[in-house]
Amino acid sequence: MSDEHQSKPASSSIVAANEAVLRHFPFDDTQDLDDARRGFVATGSDPVVRDDAGTAVWDLGAYAFLDQGCPETANPSLWRQSRLCAEHGLFEVTEGIYQVRGYDLSNVTFVEGDTGVFVIDPLLGVDTAAAALALYRAHRGERPVTGVLYTHSHVDHFGGVKGMVTQEQVDAGLPVYAPHGFMEHAVSENVMAGTAMSRRAAYMYGAALPKGERGQIGTGLGQTTSNGAVSLIAPTVDITRTGQTATVDGVRMVFQLTPGTEAPAELNIHFPDHRALCMAENATHNLHNLLTLRGAEVRNPHDWSRYLTEAITLYGDHSDVAFASHHWPVWGRERVAAFLGEQSDLYAYLHDQTLRLLNLGHTPLEIAELLEVPPALERAWHTHGYYGSVSHNTKAVYQRYLGWFDGNPAHLWEHPPVQASRRYVRFMGGPDEVVRRARESFDEGDFRWVAQVVNHVVFAHPDHVEARALQADALEQLGYGSENGTWRNFYLTGAFELRQGSVGTPTATNSPDILGALTLEQLLDSLAVRVNGPAAWDARVTVRWHLTAGPVVTMWLRNGVLTHVAGDGPATLAPDVEITLDEATLRAVLLGTLPPIDLAAHGVGVTGDLAKLTELLGHLDAPDPDFAIVTP
Repeated sequence: MSDEHQSKPASSSIVAANEAVLRHFPFDDTQDLDDARRGFVATGSDPVVRDDAGTAVWDLGAYAFLDQGCPETANPSLWRQSRLCAEHGLFEVTEGIYQVRGYDLSNVTFVEGDTGVFVIDPLLGVDTAAAALALYRAHRGERPVTGVLYTHSHVDHFGGVKGMVTQEQVDAGLPVYAPHGFMEHAVSENVMAGTAMSRRAAYMYGAALPKGERGQIGTGLGQTTSNGAVSLIAPTVDITRTGQTATVDGVRMVFQLTPGTEAPAELNIHFPDHRALCMAENATHNLHNLLTLRGAEVRNPHDWSRYLTEAITLYGDHSDVAFASHHWPVWGRERVAAFLGEQSDLYAYLHDQTLRLLNLGHTPLEIAELLEVPPALERAWHTHGYYGSVSHNTKAVYQRYLGWFDGNPAHLWEHPPVQASRRYVRFMGGPDEVVRRARESFDEGDFRWVAQVVNHVVFAHPDHVEARALQADALEQLGYGSENGTWRNFYLTGAFELRQGSVGTPTATNSPDILGALTLEQLLDSLAVRVNGPAAWDARVTVRWHLTAGPVVTMWLRNGVLTHVAGDGPATLAPDVEITLDEATLRAVLLGTLPPIDLAAHGVGVTGDLAKLTELLGHLDAPDPDFAIVTP
């Protein structure tokens, strides 16, 4: 492999910065390590989890290198966090509650009942979930699953469900619990903008990076995302209010709804008989994201803090342990209250101080540099920005209140990246001169500036070999120094792609189960965002669907916009074609698995010009799961 394609050692300035981290924080504090190992029962005998075809989807031994001392190419604080997250196996939380940790990005929790076991958050992948259940049963007996609960609407907390139960079991009465709004958010997040999110998630989680001291060492929240199949079974029981209770197989639960916190639909669970509090993903051993780098709706830190305080008020005096669907538990009533209180203060501080600073006229970039958390919070390891960060969370708060515009009219109508970069590079003396001067900045350790300025050369002259190599080197150094796992992964994946080409999208979340869970309205909406508007400006197509066991649906393409309504629509609409079919066949047509030309063979009734349907579908673009990020 040529030198420009290889990773480089840490520079002297990064080595010095990482050594300063070692001196600044209490690395002799072993409380988290003790907690992460407490209750250990066993781990799997085979470290590799495989799918039915024999393909490896998870490797428990991939992070064994973390047992060594922290190298110069990693921030010691992140290395410590990754080492803790790498603890894997079956753990007892308290009598009757167990977790399998380290088998995916998230944890799965097993709560033992009178005859079986109740499952909370069945991981991301079907295969890792099945392996986790097998590990549990190997040490706790062949207990049947008596119910499932999704704490929130992110795929790493429901995607493995079919590795633990079947749709037939649920149809026969096995309950599946979820917070109100779960299906809407779980499905829409993974479909409407799912392609872009998945591509960016490849950067965020670094799943395609080599694992090792110069590569991926974790995400801060867990190690990475598993590969393999993602599934979904729709909930059968809706949790609609705080204080709602349920008992499954003798397991008593009290729910706290927390919408708009870490997910749009989320809940916490108190187990009064176990004096245990499940905090879902609302209180984990890191500062979480207010706006995840893969992209999502901006979260509300004010409400997040308020719900954490409410949890302390409602359950603090009745909880001897708090656990979550990531990381390790906290034991002891006083420690639980302190942990939740510090988490609450952390989100409230970021919210309130960002607003104070923006009301003083500071911009997002300025606030990100100005705001520091109080020393008392910084001393608590669980407030560190391993997954979220103060820098990008303050920008998220600004965006939530004021949007993308910082108020400076010079930023109101800027050139897009390629056009701006060509002008910058021309003004700065051409690409070779920019690279020459950037090398001086690199030698001075100003990697942020190198990445910012050389990015213009890469976008203006994407084939400039020296610029691409220097940009990769700068991103790599920034990754080596980052305390944040997702920042490190973004930087190192960017460097990897500049050197070796695209990593693609290792884990796709628009699985058949998720697509099948779309309501018909959501499915039609998902088509509308695929219309190539300019190509369809002059198209005029109206299609009327007559469902054999449902309503009439009319859809029309006009002015580059695909609109749909239940019923015949406006009186001025004259359908070009009317089609009578069942909903399953309609879904097949809309998802592209059944071409219009084959409708007659399926006994579908067609009146009018079927070619107009083909024309309409021809205006839909296929999303690009491999779009460029660090190059134009």
